[in-house]
Amino acid sequence: MKNNVKELLAYLEGFITENRKEGFLRVLKNRTKHFTVAIEDVYQLHNTSAVMRSCEVFGIQELNVIEEKFGKRIDTEIAMGAQKWVDVNRFNSVQSCINELKSQGYQIIATTPHNDSCMLHEFDISKPSALFFGTERNGLSEEVILQADGFLKIPMVGYTESLNISVSAAIIIQDVTNRLRQSNIHWQLTEEEVLDKRLDWTRKSIKDIEFIEKKYWETIA
Repeated sequence: MKNNVKELLAYLEGFITENRKEGFLRVLKNRTKHFTVAIEDVYQLHNTSAVMRSCEVFGIQELNVIEEKFGKRIDTEIAMGAQKWVDVNRFNSVQSCINELKSQGYQIIATTPHNDSCMLHEFDISKPSALFFGTERNGLSEEVILQADGFLKIPMVGYTESLNISVSAAIIIQDVTNRLRQSNIHWQLTEEEVLDKRLDWTRKSIKDIEFIEKKYWETIA
């Protein structure tokens, strides 16, 4: 199967430029699933899109969106194309999201000004972690708080006690991914994950991809 994927990729790459191929490889070198981000029932759609953009800019490959109360769509003006490059996993309940992430080996980290919260600069980046962000008004639900393996907060010295979710996400994601890349932790995507994303991104870059792939499969049948 892996050889089949490589052969299909080699064929499809003939339809994109060398610069684009090299760009995919360059970006994928800095992609990670060591951290993933989960956002819980964010009402303002532009905040979901902005968090996705931060994930893409700082190299986090997967965003988990919980849609228990509010359905989500991507605001393309805010996302700035990030929806093409970040994988979005959608869940219809908080519990299903937590269960799935735990099954993948992630610890659940609630971003909240909780009394027992770890300061951002003290956060241990060595463990694969799912960073949960809550709603604009109420923060994270009790369901997340009670099942969290740890708590994380951004140091603040002003009167205001909270930040917009998209701002909080950007600050935290930038900090932990920057420290991750300076560490000896094996944080990169696996060879198979890189191959999968190269194929996915190449497909998204080709007009009439369905027709072209159909011709390919007819040729090798």
